[in-house]
Amino acid sequence: MGIDCKAPQKVDVICQHSVDGTVIPLRIRLTDEDGQRQVFNIKEYMDISHKGSYTTADGVFVTDNNLIFECKILVINMIKKITLYYSPFNQSWTMTG
Repeated sequence: MGIDCKAPQKVDVICQHSVDGTVIPLRIRLTDEDGQRQVFNIKEYMDISHKGSYTTADGVFVTDNNLIFECKILVINMIKKITLYYSPFNQSWTMTG
C-alpha cells in the first residue's frame, strides 16, 4: 500500500482543538489506490502556518489563512513525511507526500 502523492490529495483529519486556539493533527484517513480506506496516526508534527502567501515546494499556493503541518506517519514500518493543508475557504484538508 502506497500513499505517495505529488498532487494534493483530499484526506479526513482528526484534530485536537486546544483552548488557546491551536490545532493539533492526530490522525488522517485516506483512500488508497485499491479503494480501501486507510487510517494513519500522526507520530510527529510541526506547525508551519502563517508565513505569508507563497507556493510551497509541493506546488500548493497558501496564504496566512491556511493551516500547514509537516507530519510524520508510520506506513508499513517506515516513517513517511507528509504535509497537511487546511483551507478555511473550502473547509477541506489536503495532503502531499
